[in-house]
Amino acid sequence: TAYLLLFSDTGHNWIQHRQEDSLGAFQGNSNADFVVQYKLEQPVIARYLRLTPLDWNPTGRIGLRMEIYGCEYTSEVVSFDGSSSLIYRLSLRPSWMSTEVISMNFKTLKNSGTLLHAKGPGDHSLNLVLEKGKLSFSGGQLLVSLGSLLDDQHWHHVELEKFNADLNITVDKNTQQVHLPAELIILYCFFCNYFSFFFPFPLPQGNVTFSCSEPVSVSVTFTDLHSFLQLPGLPFWPSEVLSIMLQFRTWNKAGLLLSFVLPQQGGMVFLYLSDARLRLQISKANKTLLELRMNDGQWHSVELTSKRDHLSIMVDKDEGATAQTTITLPLTSNSQLFFGGCAQDSHLVCTNPFRVFQGCMRLLTLDGNPVDLIKVQQRVLGNYSHLKTDTCGIIDRCTPSHCEHGSKCIQTWSTFHCNCSNSGYRGATCHSSSYERSCEMYKYKGNTSGHYYIDVDGSGPIKPQTVYCNMTGMTQMTRILSSSEKNQHFAHFNYSSADDQLAAIISQSDHCEQELSYHCRRSRLLTSIDGAPLSWWMGGPGPGRVQTYWGGALPDSHQCACARLGKCLDSRFACNCDADHDQWTDDSGLITQKENLPVRSLVLGDIQRSGSEGAYRVGILRCRGDKNFWNAAFFDKETSYLHFPTFHGELNVDISFLFKTTSSSGVFLENLGIKDFIRIELASSSEVVFFFDVGNGPVEVRVKTSLPLNDDRWHTVRAERNVKEASLRVDNFPAETQDAPADGLIHLQLNSPLFVGGTASRQRGFLGCIRSLQLNGVTLDLEERAKITPGVHSGCPGHCSSYGTLCQNQGRCVEHNRGFSCDCSPSAYTGISIHSHVTRPNSLQTEYFKTESSKIVEIKSLQDIEYHLKMKKKSLLKV
Repeated sequence: TAYLLLFSDTGHNWIQHRQEDSLGAFQGNSNADFVVQYKLEQPVIARYLRLTPLDWNPTGRIGLRMEIYGCEYTSEVVSFDGSSSLIYRLSLRPSWMSTEVISMNFKTLKNSGTLLHAKGPGDHSLNLVLEKGKLSFSGGQLLVSLGSLLDDQHWHHVELEKFNADLNITVDKNTQQVHLPAELIILYCFFCNYFSFFFPFPLPQGNVTFSCSEPVSVSVTFTDLHSFLQLPGLPFWPSEVLSIMLQFRTWNKAGLLLSFVLPQQGGMVFLYLSDARLRLQISKANKTLLELRMNDGQWHSVELTSKRDHLSIMVDKDEGATAQTTITLPLTSNSQLFFGGCAQDSHLVCTNPFRVFQGCMRLLTLDGNPVDLIKVQQRVLGNYSHLKTDTCGIIDRCTPSHCEHGSKCIQTWSTFHCNCSNSGYRGATCHSSSYERSCEMYKYKGNTSGHYYIDVDGSGPIKPQTVYCNMTGMTQMTRILSSSEKNQHFAHFNYSSADDQLAAIISQSDHCEQELSYHCRRSRLLTSIDGAPLSWWMGGPGPGRVQTYWGGALPDSHQCACARLGKCLDSRFACNCDADHDQWTDDSGLITQKENLPVRSLVLGDIQRSGSEGAYRVGILRCRGDKNFWNAAFFDKETSYLHFPTFHGELNVDISFLFKTTSSSGVFLENLGIKDFIRIELASSSEVVFFFDVGNGPVEVRVKTSLPLNDDRWHTVRAERNVKEASLRVDNFPAETQDAPADGLIHLQLNSPLFVGGTASRQRGFLGCIRSLQLNGVTLDLEERAKITPGVHSGCPGHCSSYGTLCQNQGRCVEHNRGFSCDCSPSAYTGISIHSHVTRPNSLQTEYFKTESSKIVEIKSLQDIEYHLKMKKKSLLKV
């Protein structure tokens, strides 16, 4: 058995309860004794419940036993008519508390209106406003907008919780956090504490009543392609003025709203949506009167008025548009009006050259007489099929949006899709990056020099960057002349790449370095004669931290490279320039501590003396290698595995890794929940399977390859699961995809550790190597975990079997624990793949990538890949 659960506050205007915002049907019992219990995820405030049976035993009898558990709910209520309000005069000084809360419930049929307005000193104010069914919170400017379709005349919960300078805004069960400016924090605390410690008497303005009288509004939902509503004409239509009115809402771009025959003219009238625009067409006149965009999910009103000499149509009253024609609409008692579509057996009086309407209608009126849709439901009036009466089943599938990385969510009545254009991401929800994470990954795929996009964190928030292969040179020296008016020289360096991109590249790389050089003549660098610091630089993430060592020295040493090497010109000083010689000398070296990179700014202090000269150079930031790409573990027993914390990917999962094995089967990874699970395994020597269950039953996506996968060569696996579909790709073989159910559970709920290379039962474990395992853009450190796990070894040699062909022209592939290199000595060639021909055997040709944002990737050998990030000098000041 199965059923739908609906609830109402008035006995009308029913709304369907949904689990996880998508699953509407509840599964009931399968026999006479078994009890099925459900606990609703969100509490419901209602006076009436309705169960609609969907499935039952066709050979048995329908029966129902039901128990409902809940709590009595009472609350003070106030009603406003759109021009009334309650005013509170605030006069107390606020007392500061770390947490302040404002909460309320509201219900309305109007899609716009102010719920709360708090005015402070000056022009500062807080506003909670309903705009087109969405709730907006602003304080001089829009801070956040959330919720949707809140004009459904059902109770919605709003809560504003301030914690220090942050404000959590919750509408029903969706929460967003915003940061409050200081002036709004004061106003918010003033407002909250006034109501917490003083109980003010409100001043009603206008028609305010302390009860909730609700107008009865009966809606009908056109659910599918067979939906229609047929109404007979009135027994007597007035001869001078005739009117037909209705309201509708939908997400679809096309659908027939109303059609009827013109008996005297022998034509048809069509009111329909096409390409998201409302059109009125009279077939006999072959004329379209009106075009307005109407598929925004809002209620829109349409009124057709026919007089003796013309026909007019008004949309959304004063806020919409009006059109007229000289054609009239004479209707008789035999006229039949069709809303939403046509009955299958009514082809003689109804034709529909357009798509069937899917959406909601209400307030149908014929010549000023409201249509009683309850009588229609009871088959007393008119005819219908596939309608849901006294409910509007519209769902906003784009709020909150499941489309990621700034992609646009576009919805219809039954589904949504994401437009990933220009986002740099792919998939049904634009979750997975379209690009590789490093130049190293491109190189080992055999790509040659050219333009590339690099996404260092895959599906993470950091945007892709463009790179191009080219050569790079040294940066130029910046001369500093002595000045008796200035005590210091200050320079700030602005990098073209964003801070999060810089941090990700530095973290991911095996090694980073940046040159810091100072050439001097009678200009000390770090320490004056009396020991006072003269120069320093800022380095590291964000604005950086003060560093008092120079290139080539150790952090916090207050030294230059010459002191560390014992080669300073004067052993009494820790830098060559500090000796204050009258000849040119220099202190140069590399900053190699990644936590102190990049160099953000520089201050040089000994420039005011007559005859002092100096020149400095801050070089390109160079990062070499991709530590994630070669991060590997070797499993030599079927009972061995690595375990990690529970993987959390409720709505989106992307998993990628490389493997090589000589075995024909084994589990790559597995994570279990109470009922849900996710698993990827090698099912046979030529088949990989992606298994998962989010509560709708087990799903499997299989990829069969035409070549064996147990050939001891590296193979790539990419699996993705989101609310729309699941996909699996192995190497460059065609991907397999399976759609998610249209109305099923969507949250993947796991609670056990993540097992890699095996399962919790220690059965069907994987034998071989797994490398570069990444889940939702995060690389798991297999090597570190393998060092402390019996039966698993850190690293995995044997790369030449997969990449040896990249060493061309008789070059010899040389194995390394983390990658390989090409030995060019047997060949008259050199380069990254021994591919670029040179005239002399041992000379070296260098190739490099240069980004449009001055990001350069230099490659000297197959295991020596470097990111070079040039900086721009933002300003040069002398103070």
